[in-house]
Amino acid sequence: MTDETVGASSRPQTDIDRIAEDFVHRAAALNPEINVWTGLEGDKAGYGDYSPEGRAAMTELASDVLGRLQAASPADDIDWVTKTDLARELQLELDIEAAGWGDRDLNNLASPASSIRDIFDVMPTAADDDWDAIAQRMGNVPAAIDGYIASLRAGIANGNTPAARQIDNVLEQYADYAAGTGFFHELAAGAKAGEAELPESLRADLARAAGEATDAHERFAAFLRDELAASANPVDAVGREFYSLMSRRFLGAEIDLDETYAWGIEELDRMRSEQESIANEIKLGASVQEAIAFLDQDESRKLHGTDALKAWMQRTSDQAIEELGRSHFDIAEPIRALECMIAPTETGGIYYTGPADDFSRPGRMWWSVPKGITEFDTWRELTTVYHEGVPGHHLQIAQQTYNRGELNLWRRAFAGTSGHAEGWALYAERLMESLGYLDDPADRLGMLDGQRMRAARVVLDIGVHLGKPRLDGTGEWDFDYAFEFMKQNVNMNEPFVRFEVNRYFGWPGQAPSYKIGQRIFEQIRDEAADAAGDAFDLKQFHMRVLNIGGVGLDTLRQAVLRG
Repeated sequence: MTDETVGASSRPQTDIDRIAEDFVHRAAALNPEINVWTGLEGDKAGYGDYSPEGRAAMTELASDVLGRLQAASPADDIDWVTKTDLARELQLELDIEAAGWGDRDLNNLASPASSIRDIFDVMPTAADDDWDAIAQRMGNVPAAIDGYIASLRAGIANGNTPAARQIDNVLEQYADYAAGTGFFHELAAGAKAGEAELPESLRADLARAAGEATDAHERFAAFLRDELAASANPVDAVGREFYSLMSRRFLGAEIDLDETYAWGIEELDRMRSEQESIANEIKLGASVQEAIAFLDQDESRKLHGTDALKAWMQRTSDQAIEELGRSHFDIAEPIRALECMIAPTETGGIYYTGPADDFSRPGRMWWSVPKGITEFDTWRELTTVYHEGVPGHHLQIAQQTYNRGELNLWRRAFAGTSGHAEGWALYAERLMESLGYLDDPADRLGMLDGQRMRAARVVLDIGVHLGKPRLDGTGEWDFDYAFEFMKQNVNMNEPFVRFEVNRYFGWPGQAPSYKIGQRIFEQIRDEAADAAGDAFDLKQFHMRVLNIGGVGLDTLRQAVLRG
């Protein structure tokens, strides 16, 4: 696409822009996966070096860029945001590396144990050359796994290892990898360039590389089982000092953890009360569980099969883009393309992947449907489409990609925090309620189900990792108590709840960033409204926030309120 299609360049590049973009290109040279996720030119088949030496190279890069950035003077407010936020992020990554996270980075959702495989979900598959890149990447999986093993071995030597629970979780997931079976073999066996069959030589390359990638995952599982497990940390909690670092990483903001824990308890009680009130609207005198059981019997709210789910997601998303683009947001034409997809995996996750920097690949909403699940309830999932699509993740992330006239490459494609992205998505859910899109009590109950879960995660995550007393006063948080607590506060099946609680135990600080991020967005909006008085315009506020792009929430607050 041309620059005119994705937003004309109207601002001269500054020294700080050049420093930020140089950082992206040097980081992508060290970690070629960045090229795939962002759609940049360059190596599309390689992996970064997951070994201690590879991490040291990233540390050296971060230190160099941070020094250059600190010596540079902002030319305008856009530069001020770039300098403030990139410096914050670089220093934080240096602090986290110094704390030794790379020696113990293993969990059931977001560590190299899964990300080495996950990148295949966003690789293009339309042409023979695309499948050749996939074959090359599968062939590069063994080296990536070897580097990762080297880092975890360094953790063994340093006495800094992941919790035993996380090793067990990953081993359970790796049970699907066996000779001739599993994800890589299925990917190779189903390979087609559109509807066309691939050349036999390419199919042979794919089959061979699939075997190599599968063997590497089996070897990694053996390392976990036979070597790392013997040195595993028996303690799940990471403690206040390290948790504070991870909280800052995911929020881009420093918060009072004790005050936030108390707020989380209050917010959870408020969500529970809202649900109880709406349950009575759905069925007079019904409890929340009774209202859910009533809705689960309503065939008019059911979808049968993944084809019906995908079509409903697309219709719902398209309608939101069309209607909100006429009234509440300025939605440029490239942003209006959002593809709803059924993911090739079966983990149960629902997620969004952003567009390529030139919009040659659109933003996509993915649903990873667990094996055997064939029915879906629209009342549960309507708010999820708004969360992942518009006005949630897609509008936020695609808008910063589109805004190339103001934002450098780092700001468009690289910057941001979980608290910013997920906080906006939860803010968007409540916004859709205020705009009348959740007037049906059943749809509101579905939205509150998710909001209640996010509030519960604030309490559980901080409670576990800071060693808080249990809410019933019977001791400190542990896994069994956390599991029962979560079961009481979410309307999910037991395996899903167990997966979620394992996730919180192994990825400290991430899960609370959703609800805390929403809280900070609402605080910033209220502070901006108070400052502007009668002149406050909600649409203008939203577009200002979106045009700033993904940043830490402390940076966002300062940027919005300083001008």
